Amino acid sequence: MRIPSELYRPSLALLTDLYQLTMAHGYFKCGLGEHETVFHLTFRKNPFQGGFTIACGLAWAIDLLEGLRFEAEDLAYLGELRGADGERLFDQAFLAELAGLRLRCDLDAVPEGTVVFPHEPLLRVRGPIIQAQLFETALLNIVNFQTLIATKAARVALAADGEPVLEFGLRRAQGVDGALAASRAAFLGGCHATSNVLAGRLFGIPVRGTHAHSWVMAFDDELSAFHAYARAMPNNCVFLVDTYDTLEGVDRAIEVGRALRAQGRELLGIRLDSGDLAYLSLEARRKLDAAGFPNASIVASNDLDEHIIESLKRQGAAIGVWGVGTKLITAYDEPALGGVYKLAAIRAPGAPWQRKVKLSEQAIKTSTPGILQVRRFSDAAGPVADVIHDVELGLPAPTTMIDPMDPTRRRTLEAELASEELLVPIFRAGRRVYEPPPLAESRARAAASRGCSSRTRSPRPGSRPSTPASGASSTRTASRSASSGACTSRRRG
Repeated sequence: MRIPSELYRPSLALLTDLYQLTMAHGYFKCGLGEHETVFHLTFRKNPFQGGFTIACGLAWAIDLLEGLRFEAEDLAYLGELRGADGERLFDQAFLAELAGLRLRCDLDAVPEGTVVFPHEPLLRVRGPIIQAQLFETALLNIVNFQTLIATKAARVALAADGEPVLEFGLRRAQGVDGALAASRAAFLGGCHATSNVLAGRLFGIPVRGTHAHSWVMAFDDELSAFHAYARAMPNNCVFLVDTYDTLEGVDRAIEVGRALRAQGRELLGIRLDSGDLAYLSLEARRKLDAAGFPNASIVASNDLDEHIIESLKRQGAAIGVWGVGTKLITAYDEPALGGVYKLAAIRAPGAPWQRKVKLSEQAIKTSTPGILQVRRFSDAAGPVADVIHDVELGLPAPTTMIDPMDPTRRRTLEAELASEELLVPIFRAGRRVYEPPPLAESRARAAASRGCSSRTRSPRPGSRPSTPASGASSTRTASRSASSGACTSRRRG
C-alpha cells in the first residue's frame, strides 16, 4: 500500500495553509508563476537538547507529491471561499491553473535514516514558484513529525544499548495519522516492534503484546488469570505481574511457567508497569533464576524515555526489554521539530539566478541563500565533517570550512578524505527517479548513522552546544559569502 494516498483516498491537495494558496494566486496574477525557484526544508536546532537528528518521512513525501491533484471537489470548495469584501477569493483562471497542475519540480532529498544536523537541507525543491510554494505545508507536516519521532526513537535505542525497545504508544498518539506515522518513524529510528497492529500490516513492522491489567481483574484471582491466558495463548506468555502485588505476581507467573514447561511450552517473561522498576526487576530476576527460568525476559514499561532508561541502567536494573509509549509517540519533552521551508533562489525564464536570504535579529533565523548541497567527508573510521555549499559554485580543492561561531577560524580538510553528497535526486521535472528503499533498509541506515553521529560536533550559530559529548549541530554559509564559494560545516569535536 502507498502511504498516505491509498490510506486516505481523497485528494490531499488541500492539506495546506490558506496562505500558500493566496500566495500562489498572487504569483499567478502578477505573472510570476513560471519563475523558477529553489526552496530548502531545514531545521534550526537538534531536538531534545541532543546532538543529532534522524531524517525521516521522505517516502510519504514522495507519495504525496507524485499523486498531488486538485480534484473537482477541491476546486469547488476553493471557488466558494470569500474575501473580506464578500467577493470570491480566487478567480476562475487561477482555479483552472490548479485543475491542470501536475508536478514539474525537481526534488533532491537526504535518504531516510541519515543522521543530519541543523541548517542542512533535508529537501531541496526546484521548480515553478507556484508549485514549489504550494508544497511547503504538506512537506513540513510530514518531515517535521516523522523526523522528530525517529530521532526520539534513536535516542531511546541508544539508551537501551542494544536491548529491544517495543513501541507501545498507539493509545496516547495524537490521532490516527499521528499513530501510524509515529509507529513507522519509531521503527526506523530504532524500535524493534510495535503494539500497533495496523502499522504492522501497513509497514511490515513486527508486532508485540500480551495482556492488560483488565485481563487479570476479569478473573477471581491473579493465578486463575495467568492459567487462563496460558491455556488460550501458550506461545505468547509474558505476564503483567503488578495488578495487585508485584513480587507475588512474579511467584504466580513462575507457577504457571512450570505448568507451561510440563506441556513443552515456555514462559517468555514478565512485565513490570509500576513501582520501583530497578528494585523490582532485580528481585524478579532473582526469583526467576532461582526457579529455573534464566531465559525469561523482564519487560518494563510505565512512562519510560531515554533518561529513565539510562537511570535504570545506572542502578543496575535487570530489565531486558523496554516498552516505551507516551513519551516516544508524542515526543513528550519537545513536541515539534521546528523545521522551516525557505526561498533561497529565484530567476525569471532565461535570466540568471538571484540568491535570496531572510534576515533576522536572531542569527538562528537567518536563512542560507543559494542552491545548496551538503557534502559529508569521512575517513576510515567514519564521517568527520559536513560542508554546506552552493552547487553552482562548487567546492574548491582543497576544501576550507569556516567556523560560523568565529569566521576567522578555518580548517582545510585533508585531500585524502572520502566524500558523498547527502541530497540525492528524487524527482526530475516531475518524474520520479528514485525508488524508496524498504523500511528495514532505512532502519539499518539509521542504526549505522547513530553509531557515527558523535564523531562530529560544532555549536550552532549564536550559542554553545547543549550536549558537548553527544553530537553536533551543523552550520551554514554566511549570506555575504554565498556568491564567493565560501562554505561552512561542523567539525570533529
